[in-house]
Amino acid sequence: MKKDFLSIADLTTEDIDEIFDLTTELKTKLKNGEIYEPLKGKTLAMIFQKPSARTRISFEAGIFQLGGHAIYLAPADIGIGTREPVADIARVLSRYNDGIMARLYGHEDIEALAKFSSIPVINGLTDLTHPCQIMADAFTILEHRKTLKDIQVTFIGDGNNVANSWINFAARQPIKLNLACPEGYDPDPIVLKHARETAVNEITIYREPSDAAKGADILYTDVWASMGQEHEAAEREKALANYQINDALVAQAKPNVQVMHCLPAHRGLEITDSVIEGPHSIVFDEAENRMHVQKALMVKLM
Repeated sequence: MKKDFLSIADLTTEDIDEIFDLTTELKTKLKNGEIYEPLKGKTLAMIFQKPSARTRISFEAGIFQLGGHAIYLAPADIGIGTREPVADIARVLSRYNDGIMARLYGHEDIEALAKFSSIPVINGLTDLTHPCQIMADAFTILEHRKTLKDIQVTFIGDGNNVANSWINFAARQPIKLNLACPEGYDPDPIVLKHARETAVNEITIYREPSDAAKGADILYTDVWASMGQEHEAAEREKALANYQINDALVAQAKPNVQVMHCLPAHRGLEITDSVIEGPHSIVFDEAENRMHVQKALMVKLM
């Protein structure tokens, strides 16, 4: 029976541990110059409704290192849900490829791809979740901290797909999760409700960033206006103006706090240049680990 990776909520705690163990193994092999090609001769179809530098590069480089090949499908190549029904695309791609990675708007489309495909489907991002990103983020924290137990992650900003995936992760691993979001920008209430039913530690939403940042081991942020929300940019900048990770907010957290951002960063908006380039930043370790974690996912699924 095929397995997909659509959401961290679909994983068990043991699944996450296994993926992280394999990530460490694959990263070590690469750093040691060892050739390891378990996906030799296999192809990954990559559907992009939303363009992305890191998602495309990390998946393409990752499957190449594993001996396989990626096929980039731009919006003009596949009009998913418009030019062709999702169900048809899923079944056609299944005849040609060994896996599908899709970066889409609607979460219902990634679910439909998985339903109608006979090959594994990986969620490269939807408007609801961004699971590959948060798996890479959590692996980065584990590398630096050697444990996830009771590590306090504080997310500052819009309760978007990244925030939703942090909430899903907090339901599966013993991190502490604080979120600081303005009124009207909270995470998905259903995601939050389900996560709170199984989370070991409390998942707390604050209105004041400084309250959420107290005691933080990790400060995390994302852009205020995601792709497709550009028409809301001015309104969002006004609503989120006080939700910036800057030197003053960093000072509210633990002295050894580390700062993360999934990139691309709008410096001077959700994060200041002094913080992202400062001694607390592990942003580029985080970006690198997208590739390593996704390689582990592809090996396990494909």
